[in-house]
Amino acid sequence: MNARRVVGIGCVCVLAVCALAAAVVYSRGFRASSTPGTWETAVARYLRDFTIPRAERRRTNPFAGDPNALQQGRQAFLARCAFCHGIDGRGATPIGANQYPRVPDLRLPATQRLSDGDIHYIIENGVQLTGMPAMHSQSSSESWKLVAYIRNFRSATPRESAVQQQVSSSARYVGSESCRSCHTSIYDRWKNTPMANVVRDPRTHPDAIIPDLRTNNVAPFTVDQVAFVYGSKWKQRYFTRVGDDYYPLPVQWDVGNKKWLKYHVPDTGADWWTAFYPSDNMQRPTGPTCDGCHSVNYDIHTKQVAEWNVGCERCHGPGSEHVAHPARNNILNPSEMDDVASNDTCIQCHSQGHPGNGLIEGKAYDWPVGYHVGLRLADFWKLDSGTLGQTDFLQFPDGTAHKNRMQGNDFVQSVMYRHGVTCASCHDVHGTENYAQLREPGDKICLDCHSPASPNGPHTATLEEHTHHKAGSQGSSCIACHMPKIESEGVPGSFVRSHTFRFIPPAMTDKYKIPNPCTSCHTDKSTAWAGNELASWKTASPWRVAP
Repeated sequence: MNARRVVGIGCVCVLAVCALAAAVVYSRGFRASSTPGTWETAVARYLRDFTIPRAERRRTNPFAGDPNALQQGRQAFLARCAFCHGIDGRGATPIGANQYPRVPDLRLPATQRLSDGDIHYIIENGVQLTGMPAMHSQSSSESWKLVAYIRNFRSATPRESAVQQQVSSSARYVGSESCRSCHTSIYDRWKNTPMANVVRDPRTHPDAIIPDLRTNNVAPFTVDQVAFVYGSKWKQRYFTRVGDDYYPLPVQWDVGNKKWLKYHVPDTGADWWTAFYPSDNMQRPTGPTCDGCHSVNYDIHTKQVAEWNVGCERCHGPGSEHVAHPARNNILNPSEMDDVASNDTCIQCHSQGHPGNGLIEGKAYDWPVGYHVGLRLADFWKLDSGTLGQTDFLQFPDGTAHKNRMQGNDFVQSVMYRHGVTCASCHDVHGTENYAQLREPGDKICLDCHSPASPNGPHTATLEEHTHHKAGSQGSSCIACHMPKIESEGVPGSFVRSHTFRFIPPAMTDKYKIPNPCTSCHTDKSTAWAGNELASWKTASPWRVAP
């Protein structure tokens, strides 16, 4: 066969392939909504990786393992990347889900297999013929911090998850102090959080008791009767020990109002478990009602704990194997779990509910006995829910909680929860300088994802156009309107914020007696005034703000 004929056949083949490709494009259209084929994705990734210079690929991250850099990387990611990649890195955003090729899921091996140098090069230089722009920063350090944060998205592989569960079932609890030598900065932050100081022994913490006991004329007791002090922010209660059990004394200190109050959970119309215990506080042990959430691994049979307070192993599982052989695959990490499992880590105690199987060995437990991080909370715990249209002990008629410790009940109703936002998206339980261990001040966290003109809303050019209040004022605060303080902490005047993120219009106050943020702030105005004001706002739907 001569050369001319070979060339001719080759040209015919190329033309045939081009014609076939053209036919495919013509039949499906040249549109961004098309899903890239497997071969196309593989070829595109190969070409992208092939074009990254070898020297760049071999570069290492100077900020690897630096917790401060990780936090700064998170802030840069939310400001520069989350618009397309989403706050959780999944790419499930209006742009990410409709771009061609699709925005990659940063949690998956296709991204996590890349070297730090690869990811840094892609951030700095972008990728041609895709939606990934060059995000070159004035300082290379910012891109390296982004790399550190993107590494934090990595999900455990099925094999790693299996190993983690196997290790968790055989490992022993060793206490938070065992974590300190390797995780010093995290430990030192956590040690000062409310989580680490829920209950304290006044013998080892002489400053634990806030009031002067001599001023107690409600139900006097002495410091020798106190085995544990519970709480210090809103109220303080006192547990005495009898045998292996602890019992609440019939008095509490109102921290905000600085006064002594009686403490007794009413026999009816209050917590569900009161029906199964006598009325006397000294016949209501804290083991079934409190201690399971205020400790690590409370044993309902021995009534012993691995550690009092919410220690490291409450969220990461038993750590003996990890302490002996530090590795990623022998400790549980909620940040590497899916959004449901990650949220369950917090919801297990920040919720009101019932054990899924009712009484346990004839006793009523007000916490999910048997649940440990990594398991499915719904197999052990059923969240309480009220009847819509009725106010009960727990909730307002619209389902918003009005009792304390119900953030989980609220959150699972929210749009945030349905879109994969987790508690850890906003809170860092290891400790921060912000209220409620928030990663950043409240409004800053909201605006990271909900800045003006963002596809997530508000759909206005400026924040003032959305709030109709001066920037920086209380009326322009995201959390003032979408997270009002309407959930009681059990003592007069102490409230925490709701977590449904729903705006409660004044009409709901008129109809259902649910406090609304407008007249809660403008106390000299009526709900009618507030409703008329909202109805005049042209930037908001009248069906939502003034129905």
